[in-house]
Amino acid sequence: MHAPLFWRRLARDRWAMVGLILVIALVALAAAAPWLARGDPLRGALADSVHPPSRAFLFGTDVQGRDVFARVLFGARLSLSVGLVSQAIACALGLALGLVAGYAGRWVDAGVMRLADVTLAFPSLLLLIAIAAAVRPSLPLVFVVIGVVGWAGMARLVRGQVLVVRALEYVQAARALGASDARIIARHLLPNVLAPVVVAATLGIGGAIMAEAALSFVGLGAQPPTPSWGAMVADGRDLLRAAPWVSLFPGVAIGLTVLGVNLLGDGLRDALDVRAR
Repeated sequence: MHAPLFWRRLARDRWAMVGLILVIALVALAAAAPWLARGDPLRGALADSVHPPSRAFLFGTDVQGRDVFARVLFGARLSLSVGLVSQAIACALGLALGLVAGYAGRWVDAGVMRLADVTLAFPSLLLLIAIAAAVRPSLPLVFVVIGVVGWAGMARLVRGQVLVVRALEYVQAARALGASDARIIARHLLPNVLAPVVVAATLGIGGAIMAEAALSFVGLGAQPPTPSWGAMVADGRDLLRAAPWVSLFPGVAIGLTVLGVNLLGDGLRDALDVRAR
């Protein structure tokens, strides 16, 4: 699809534009966090413990007197990192295994798909918790675990696209002319599967952010005092009546981020759909 047509389709989708604005706003706030944050996201004063929202503390403070606004801003950096890195891992694994399975077929296809079926058979959140609980929690581990768990769906998507494309006449002609398998995969198959992969990865970012928040909520994600939206929601669960802002603002941040990414992903899917007019 030509780029001008793609952008025209995307621009006509109002909800996609809303999602794009939310995502751009999140990226801008995360990038400007050191300049926008008034307080220290890691340290606080007990004298300011559970301070309600005010001019001094826009989102209030938590039990340790830390600025919730500063922690939400720096937590955005963590969420974006988790979403992007984990989806990069999922895409790399899914693309490689999906391309090989779809093109090679036979026992290779059967083996990869059975492994994907086993991975998809387990609820993803339970699988994440089980893997994260088996080793010492750390941020690099969170990135890898979420990415590895997400490979199966990506591989099935890529494999399905490859099965369609490899049967096309120009692919068969390239094979008849003696083109190597690597050349056919790189030149003919890979470009045709990138569009759905981009859409799936975009939608997967929202799921990865939710997964990181869930892991941090149960203490298996980012470890204190690292600002994580999930951990912040967990910190405020016993203060919902006395200090609801401790959980409210990071919870709203999670919701708006996932909403923005999903709206943008839906818009990308529609804009890249060759059947759409």
